[in-house]
Amino acid sequence: MERAETPPRVVLGVTGGIAAYKAAEVVRGLRRAGAEVSVIMTEHAREFITPLTLQTLSGKTVLTGQFDVPTGGDIEHIALVRNSDLLLVAPATADILAKFAGGVADDFLTTFYTAYTGPVLVAPAMNSRMWAHQSVQENLAILRSRGVGVVEPEEGELACGEEGMGRLASEERIVIEALRWARRGTSLAGEKVLVTAGPTREALDPVRFLSNRSSGRMGYAIAAAARRRGAAVSLISGPTSLPPPWGVELARVETAEQMAEQVRRRFEESTICFMTAAVSDYRPSKVSQRKLSRGEGRVLDLVPTEDILASLGRGASREGRLLVGFAAETGNPETAARKKLLDKNLDYIFANDVTRSGAGFDVETNILVGLARDGSWRKFPLASKGELAEQILDWIEERRKKGLAFAVTGSVKARSSREEGGKEEAGGALVARRRSRP
Repeated sequence: MERAETPPRVVLGVTGGIAAYKAAEVVRGLRRAGAEVSVIMTEHAREFITPLTLQTLSGKTVLTGQFDVPTGGDIEHIALVRNSDLLLVAPATADILAKFAGGVADDFLTTFYTAYTGPVLVAPAMNSRMWAHQSVQENLAILRSRGVGVVEPEEGELACGEEGMGRLASEERIVIEALRWARRGTSLAGEKVLVTAGPTREALDPVRFLSNRSSGRMGYAIAAAARRRGAAVSLISGPTSLPPPWGVELARVETAEQMAEQVRRRFEESTICFMTAAVSDYRPSKVSQRKLSRGEGRVLDLVPTEDILASLGRGASREGRLLVGFAAETGNPETAARKKLLDKNLDYIFANDVTRSGAGFDVETNILVGLARDGSWRKFPLASKGELAEQILDWIEERRKKGLAFAVTGSVKARSSREEGGKEEAGGALVARRRSRP
């Protein structure tokens, strides 16, 4: 789907650190790039730079008070929530990071953050000792897990005269990242995204069941990231303790059979399908209607469940829909993932080695390798699942812009090609056609 480019609408939050004066250059850089900029200042930020300066550069009234009301009468933070592509906070102090992480809404900027559902990017700036403090790093980890982007500070001379990490990133870096993140806010508008997540459970008796350790975090993160990019998202979830992402249609299931039914019901309406769920491969052939005693059920007769992903890949409704699989492996995940990519007729597959530290089940982080249908691949180093969800969508969207999104017309054989540092080296022909969207 081709969409006309519109100027990105950025809300810039300025907080009370010595680097607040650099916000003027951030506004200038965003305006030069064609962005519309609305500025929110905290009370302490006004000690370092005046609202008049930022109003002159942005061309809009600077918002400072919790109850600022525009001419039209709308509560201002709600009006901005409806009409913004990005919340950028530069500089972001340790105080504002703690408030964002803890859900505190005691001024205009924090209230806006708690109401905003689009992309959020923060550029921290503080003393190097503060930057290294455990509480600051824990708050950053919480925000990253929610999909908040971080423009890491730089090392250099600080306002206190010391040298170290904590200096605000260059205005150029901040502007470049802000423009990239702002485009995320509408990059999937018009798409219908289907996501499966979590484990399934196969009953043995009224008390016991067969399952696995999947937490559902990766799928929930992808669903939330796709929704932030403007997609209509349906999430089919096995049993998890996770709250549903905002604005996402949620269907809860227990068994592999129930998940297959819900997927079939929604698949033909979708344009992109992310199959992250850890679906049980087997179920008991018989389910006892009473609790089995200790001496019973020592030998289980198991029968295979439906391979939902393979069924979608081979189905008649497969063509024209981007199909993305996930694989939890032990050992070298790339070898097993490449075979599954071809056997199940997928466009992409993302695999991890669950035995690696930080990459197993029921943890906040992951390490992935992504493989595409044309043989290209990319490694995704250790990061929170929220961050990885954004990186996965970025990679797929970047390839789509290059005409590398595929509508399957039959099986193809794997070939050797490599992707390093975002550069692709293609090798051989490919049965596919170019599309403007998945």
